[in-house]
Amino acid sequence: MSSASAQPVRRPKSIRQDAINLPNLLTFLRIALIPVVLFLLAEGTPAANFWSAMVYIVSAITDALDGWLARRQGLISVLGKFLDPLADKLLVMATLVWLVYMGRLTSVGVAAVILMVGRELSITALRTIAMSEGVVIAARRGGKDKTALQMVAILLLILHHPYDIHFGFATIHADLNQVGVALLYLSLVFALTSGGEYLKLFVDAVDAKEKRLADDENEAAAQDETEEE
Repeated sequence: MSSASAQPVRRPKSIRQDAINLPNLLTFLRIALIPVVLFLLAEGTPAANFWSAMVYIVSAITDALDGWLARRQGLISVLGKFLDPLADKLLVMATLVWLVYMGRLTSVGVAAVILMVGRELSITALRTIAMSEGVVIAARRGGKDKTALQMVAILLLILHHPYDIHFGFATIHADLNQVGVALLYLSLVFALTSGGEYLKLFVDAVDAKEKRLADDENEAAAQDETEEE
């Protein structure tokens, strides 16, 4: 998942030039793969779950790759900064909601998903307001940890069925769904704490901007009074 940074944003010569570059095409691919993940997941068989998980992994790889390519090739763009986090949220929220629809989570798990979706929508709204006010808030470590836990949790929930994992002399019976649910709950803790941290940073940034504007107005008023004298 990309984070806010001091990387310069390349000004495109046209919207088409901004859209058609490799990092953005990878982001578009990630969005296009979401229905494939859900379609395979709907089959509900171990084989379909496996292939759904594979497509999900490809989507996660494009998430890491598009940001790296954009920075390496100097292709960081306004469209890319908008699309990348949007694609991440669409992938995570669509898959979680679909898992709820399929009945793979208990009532507690459903409540966790509702809180997560609400958190993501709230942070997206705050980020939109911040951008409109010219305020930039960098992504925090807690948010990155939340995203990593969510991705692993969702992958295990997609696989769903128990598997026997062989380690030479020993065999472990792993219930991937239970492990995924546990990681989902853990990611909820990170989601709520990082969301609260982001809200505080947002309020502090807006207050700092308003203070700067007030100081500028007072300075301008004082300068006008001096000129009148």
